[in-house]
Amino acid sequence: MTVCPNCHFQNPIGSIFCADCGAQLATGDSPTHSINTSKVTAPVGEPPPPVPSVLVDNAWASLHLMESGQILPLSTRNEYTLGRLSESQPVVPDLDLSPHQAYAAGVSRLHASIKRDGKRVAIMDLGSANGTYINGKRLTPQTERLLNHGDVVALGKFKFQVLIR
Repeated sequence: MTVCPNCHFQNPIGSIFCADCGAQLATGDSPTHSINTSKVTAPVGEPPPPVPSVLVDNAWASLHLMESGQILPLSTRNEYTLGRLSESQPVVPDLDLSPHQAYAAGVSRLHASIKRDGKRVAIMDLGSANGTYINGKRLTPQTERLLNHGDVVALGKFKFQVLIR
């Protein structure tokens, strides 16, 4: 097991980020193993489909969902509220995370907001029940924090990596 230096959660060996708080675990180069490629042959048939672009052409940022690997582009507005739908809540988030098991991960109905101001991208916890974290550090509610390309954000236990154009 690899123990997280931030929250002391025991993660499986080889983990890069803490499964509990999102903090980076790997501090150095990953071990490498060489393999013999002299007998490797290319598969016969059609070439594989192109790898999708991480950032959609008109997106100013994208959210890379850690659990599913799905990419959610942010493109049509300068500010988004992140959360999940609830039948009893008349206000809905701009980006509904319900289809991604947000309720089970502790995402509040209106959990956080993410916005851009020029080239800067910031996030703010909207007073959520389970907190918002950047790289394992909890945010103070109602206080904006700047995001950097590659930051891992956790809404409760729902994690995504921020990809900024």
